[in-house]
Amino acid sequence: MDINGASAIVTGGASGIGAATCRQLAARGAKVVVADLQADKGQALAEEIGGAFVEVDVTKTDQITAAIEKAKELGPLRILVNSAGIGWAQRTIGRDGSYDSAHDLGAFSKVIAINLIGTFDCIRLAATAMSQNEPTEDGERGAIVNMASVAAFDGQIGQASYSASKGGVVGMTLPIARDLSAVGIRVNTIAPGLIDTPIYGEGEGAEQFKANLGANVLFPKRLGTGEELASMVVEAVTNSYLNAEVIRVDGGIRMPPK
Repeated sequence: MDINGASAIVTGGASGIGAATCRQLAARGAKVVVADLQADKGQALAEEIGGAFVEVDVTKTDQITAAIEKAKELGPLRILVNSAGIGWAQRTIGRDGSYDSAHDLGAFSKVIAINLIGTFDCIRLAATAMSQNEPTEDGERGAIVNMASVAAFDGQIGQASYSASKGGVVGMTLPIARDLSAVGIRVNTIAPGLIDTPIYGEGEGAEQFKANLGANVLFPKRLGTGEELASMVVEAVTNSYLNAEVIRVDGGIRMPPK
């Protein structure tokens, strides 16, 4: 699919994988809406790539709609990348055997609300806008790429909420792709492994921590980069025969229990 002149929305686009994706889509000629809560970083990136920034909390439908309307001003909306998400780690039960020390149910619900329900809300609204596009010669109207995680398959101790949310994203990929095939919209999901993002912090201690994590990767023995993930996003968007797939980009790692 030719994306030159089309508009794209990247949620969580102000940093990490999302920012790398924004840059690579823009380099291919797309007009990118950086949809994020980080206004300073998001605005700066939008100016860098000639796109636009819209403040978006993916649990707020009206803000998602605002991003879609902004994208339509820039060009036909043909691309949605769902990269917004949060993590949480907590064991299912506490050490003292009390009900109060069991996993925080509010935290579990919040992770599901952002990572899974937020992703679906973006899909249903953006796909509605895409369905109004004129189809390409191949009948395409758009492409959607979701960001899951290897935790969907290899969830570690404490990752119940995160794994459940990302497993849900994986699980809805095929049925949504089947559904949206009627209007020429493809849907794929990428499951990153250990990626070098700002979440690990900076400095000597952070670098040593990342090196230790990278030693567990099959090959190459390092953390992945945002650019490597973004490259796969661009492939999923532009390769018209790639549909309904979940692709691990993880250096071959299989996460241990903890």
